Amino acid sequence: MKRMMMTVLASMAFAGAAFAADPVEGIWKTAPDDNGNFGHIDVKACGPAFCGTLIKAFDGSGAQIESPNVGRQIIWDMMAKGDGNYEDGKVWSPDRDKTYNSYMILKGDGLSVKGCVLGICRDGGTWSRVN
Repeated sequence: MKRMMMTVLASMAFAGAAFAADPVEGIWKTAPDDNGNFGHIDVKACGPAFCGTLIKAFDGSGAQIESPNVGRQIIWDMMAKGDGNYEDGKVWSPDRDKTYNSYMILKGDGLSVKGCVLGICRDGGTWSRVN
């Protein structure tokens, strides 16, 4: 009986941990791109990694704009490495139409995004949490 109770408690603890949201999950406002535009990216778990989809686009004045990229995946295969570090993922930059091998660093409500393609690295700026 004691063994069965311990198994049940261990299962409950594991299940609770599995359903806990990672701190990177949520909606993030990107840094302005080369054109001054920015977007809201919805970051969530995609299997063992994290992905992010553009859900809204804005011009430099902050007015929401139509964009063919809304609904498009911007982040994929981003793996949590602990201590707010996310690595081994890809980030697509709509303004340059390039996909970067990227990493992200989460500090409070800021998400620093950086990546490289063909040896050229780019600082994607610090994104801010919307919610």
